[in-house]
Amino acid sequence: MPLVTSKAMLEDAYRHHYAVVGFAIHNLEVMKAVTEAAEELEAPVIFQTTPRTIHYVGLDYMVSMAKVAAQSAKVPIALHLDHGDSMETVVRCLRAGYTSLMIDGSHLPFEENVALVKRVVEIAHAVGVPVEAELGTIGGAEEEGSIDEAEAAYTDPALAEEFVARTGIDFLAPAFGTAHGVYKGEPQLDFARLQAISRRVAIPLVMHGASGVPDEGIRRSVQCGVSKVNISTELKLPFAEALRDYLLAHPNEADPRRYFLTAREAVKQAAKRKILLAQQSKGEASDSST
Repeated sequence: MPLVTSKAMLEDAYRHHYAVVGFAIHNLEVMKAVTEAAEELEAPVIFQTTPRTIHYVGLDYMVSMAKVAAQSAKVPIALHLDHGDSMETVVRCLRAGYTSLMIDGSHLPFEENVALVKRVVEIAHAVGVPVEAELGTIGGAEEEGSIDEAEAAYTDPALAEEFVARTGIDFLAPAFGTAHGVYKGEPQLDFARLQAISRRVAIPLVMHGASGVPDEGIRRSVQCGVSKVNISTELKLPFAEALRDYLLAHPNEADPRRYFLTAREAVKQAAKRKILLAQQSKGEASDSST
């Protein structure tokens, strides 16, 4: 089937209390691994690319690969711009064929964030593409920048309600204790805050920085309103480890058709674990005390 938008996926996840996983895609090997994992579990999936990845792979290459993967897959696949950094990037991705996008104005003052996101929503909705935005500041390293986890600003539930009402976004990425990259210790997630946000905004929530969060933290987040879980680092690490192990064991191997296979399989298994975890609460009622 062709690429689909993420809207129907996440609305179904929201209604039935599970989550769709958005996987960071950095190359063809990771894309094929994620596609195979999703097909084997008969689960919808979202390919995610940041501006930096788009620059690395090439916009046309990324869209072409995603379209081929979607057309041959038996499950719905969306292509999502993650952490869109400018109106120019948003427009380029929309024109190229992206079916979902995020504009990240979380570093801006509230009113400027609202104005930017509202403009993106107007443009994207005109062509049937849903929009995700972030309010609050999620810690860790993302793209070229880095925010100390201690300096991350949690999302205020009342402000989140105003933000969603004024911008018309489809999905909200709140800050409630997660961080991008590798955690320095076990993350302390504010589930009460997350559920308060969910009750006020009544739209699917997105969990950024889910790599490294213990399974129970993922489960509780989904039960508190998270409908999309973003995974990046937990694909990068097994890919690199499997590739490193293979090349150390086969120092004379020079054929990428051989050494990438183990890396792809490692990513596939990691992706399957995350998809199963995100779907564990399917059909259960939301309850932050669970």
